Amino acid sequence: MDTPVASGTRYMREVNTAAVLTQLRRCTGTSVTELARATGLSRQAVTRSISGLEQDGLVELLAPQRPGRRTGRPPQVVRFRAEAGHVLGLSLTPEVLHVVAADLGGAVVAEETAPLTGTDGAHLAETLTATVTTTLESAALTPDQLWYACLGVPGIVDRHTQQVRFTASMPHIAGDLLPRTLGACLPCPVHLDNDVKLATEGERRSAGHDRHEGPMVLVQWGERVGAGIVVFDRLYRGASNDAGDLGFLDLCVEEPEAERGGTDGLGAFEAWAGTTRLTALVRRAAERRGDHALARSLPRGDRGVDTVVEALHRGDPAATEAFEEITRRFAKGLGAVRALLDPEVVVIGGPMARCGEHLLTALTAHLQHQRLDPPRLELSALEQDTTVHGALHRALAEVERGALALPPTARLFS
Repeated sequence: MDTPVASGTRYMREVNTAAVLTQLRRCTGTSVTELARATGLSRQAVTRSISGLEQDGLVELLAPQRPGRRTGRPPQVVRFRAEAGHVLGLSLTPEVLHVVAADLGGAVVAEETAPLTGTDGAHLAETLTATVTTTLESAALTPDQLWYACLGVPGIVDRHTQQVRFTASMPHIAGDLLPRTLGACLPCPVHLDNDVKLATEGERRSAGHDRHEGPMVLVQWGERVGAGIVVFDRLYRGASNDAGDLGFLDLCVEEPEAERGGTDGLGAFEAWAGTTRLTALVRRAAERRGDHALARSLPRGDRGVDTVVEALHRGDPAATEAFEEITRRFAKGLGAVRALLDPEVVVIGGPMARCGEHLLTALTAHLQHQRLDPPRLELSALEQDTTVHGALHRALAEVERGALALPPTARLFS
């Protein structure tokens, strides 16, 4: 039977404990009476739950404090020990490795970044090990104090083997390099997942609760283009764990063959509407207008987005022309997402989100020309930290399901 039922006192105690622990995590300290009132449990049930949690090292009984001049026995104060364990969230891109350590309350205690260059798997493994070690040392933690670690990578991850099956931007991480490297330096369970899927979870939980309760799509728009899909309050992965790989959508039948992908491993849509195409369009327009300074100063792909944003802010005609074209193209992809999924909201993340509200205005204007009512558009609330936040949330969720051994109905870290 998939649906949990309270078939015995043990299960009921677990449910009660989950309720008490959830309430304790929402405050810095509270009394048994307040816990009973907040959870709807009896004082006896709350006391039993606290006793078990104290034995597990998850709660602490503080010295009674007498408020004001009140007489009588002061209440016993209980607090959740977030420092009882820690998790690690990691994000890997072709340019940088980001590692964050957090306690069981989700509070960040240390973070480190390391630049990445080249395509040497051995060098990447050394950098990964060294950065994890430095992060733990910064937090005064030892590896055995970690309960879980989660790493977001650009590519398709096999959910069963935890190996990277395919990644065009970092082919040297394919296979078991990453889980093997982390497994050698961390004694805790390690989970790998696609960066956009983790970013989607990070975006949903960015305010400590679900920001979006209805159908939602997060689109990471940069040199690569990917999407995370949420339906029925769950992340949809598809049969091969690569649902939402928007970059490989082929809508470009009316465009020249040179703009339809096939270079640098880019899919058809991301080659046509990603940041590599944006910077190429700006460079072409600048040269046509004789603005050779802008054409020469424009880095390729994601690194050129900031230059484009600066040009847009000063009203540069070449940047404005290219921006209008790239948003027109991207709106076609969003139209396909709208037709298939009809999400309540589409959140734009990735390097292109740096264009701000101007980006949403342009996309909305293009979507108005399509037959179906467009979804609401928003910018990512977390900018570049979305994947790491998602990795931390996933690690905490796994702690909830595994290390704490709570029933499926309990959601302490959501």
